[in-house]
Parts: sequence; structure tokens; C-alpha cells
Amino acid sequence: MKIRKQGHCAYQCEYHLVIVSKYRRKIFNEGSFEYFKKIMKKVKEIQPEIEILTMNHDEDHIHLHLSIPPKIKVSDAVKTIKSVSGRLMKKKFEYMRKAYWGIDGIWSDGYFVSTIGINEDIIKRYIERQGEEDMGQAQLVLDL
Repeated sequence: MKIRKQGHCAYQCEYHLVIVSKYRRKIFNEGSFEYFKKIMKKVKEIQPEIEILTMNHDEDHIHLHLSIPPKIKVSDAVKTIKSVSGRLMKKKFEYMRKAYWGIDGIWSDGYFVSTIGINEDIIKRYIERQGEEDMGQAQLVLDL
């Protein structure tokens, strides 16, 4: 796990996000998923601080492992991902336009998100060594 830095904070905020196709339609295959990966590069251009670490798919949903800085709400990151990808995928694939004819998007309204974090033992060790850290006598090591 990587500690990232911004102007006045250091953070490790990683999330597992699952976005589901509307009506759980089986619209994803290898070709559409490859295009989705390309779209995620466009999302990175719009929100450069959002890092897509890994991703995979099933026929009706996509899993993403993301790093989102604390200044960006998770819901805003999800909104960006779903709006950009939904619009571009529907534009690219005729079968998606047909499957969702007369409907705005390809994504279900909801999503699943959970945090991926440092485990409890690592946090305890870090806190216990904090006094040494402040005196410059210990080095922060996150053994994962």
C-alpha cells in the first residue's frame, strides 16, 4: 500500500467499488471491458487525483480498486466514473443503445463501496512508535 501526499496531508484511502449494469443486464464482454479500461484513462484526465489501481468485470458488473484523496467525496468519484463511462460506452456499442433505448444510462443507480485499509496491528504499531517517530529515531514501516 502506498502513502500518497497532497499539500497538507498524507493519506492512504483505497476503495473497492462495484458498479452494476441497469437491470443487471449482461452487457459486458472482453471487448466492452477493454473499452471501459480506455475510458478510465479519460476519467483520470478529468479527475487526475483518482487512481485506478486494478479492475475486472463480470457480465453485469465491474469491480474497481481505487485510490481517492480525502478532499474528493467517494460519491463524486463514482458519479464521474459512471457518467463518463456510461455515455461513452452507449455511444460506442449499438447493443448497449438497444438494450437501454429511451433510458439515460447503462448503470444502476446504486453502487457498492468498501474501504481497503491498513490492518489493525500495523496501526497499533505505528501509534506505539509515534513518540520515536517525532524524535526522528524510528522510521515508519508499514509491513503488509
